[in-house]
Amino acid sequence: MAQAQASQDVVAIRPEQAVVTRQRLPYFIGISGNTAGSRGLSMHIVVIPPGAAAEPHLHEGYETGIYVLEGRVETRYGEGLAESVVSEAGDFLFIPPSMPHKAINLSSTEAARAIVARNDPDEQERVIPYSVRQDKDRPA
Repeated sequence: MAQAQASQDVVAIRPEQAVVTRQRLPYFIGISGNTAGSRGLSMHIVVIPPGAAAEPHLHEGYETGIYVLEGRVETRYGEGLAESVVSEAGDFLFIPPSMPHKAINLSSTEAARAIVARNDPDEQERVIPYSVRQDKDRPA
C-alpha cells in the first residue's frame, strides 16, 4: 500500500483483508498514516481467534484505547505480566504508553473482536516484543 499524504479530505476505508501484526493477531487496518494520511491516530479492528493470545509486547511511547465488540478477553499487563483485567463486549480498556501487555481470548469456540485506537499513525513501527525475562534481567 502506498504512503498517503497528510489528508485534507474525508477518507472512507473498508478493510477487506486481515494482516498479521507483530502481536501475531489478525488486524483489519482502518485509519493510519498509510491508509488515510493521519498524522496522529490509528484505528483498526483486531480479531483474537478462539483460545488464541497476542504475543507479549508494548507500544513504545503511545497510548492504546480498546473497545470490545464481541467476546471476553483477559489482558495481562505490567511488570512480568503479573496484573490482569477481563473485559467483555461493551467494555473500554486503556493501556498507557510503553505498558507491557498480552491479550488472551477466554473462549475456546468464539473469536473476540475489538476496535483499537492509538495516538500514533504508524503504530506498528514501535511495537516492541516483551519477555518476562526482561524484567528479571533488569538491575534493581
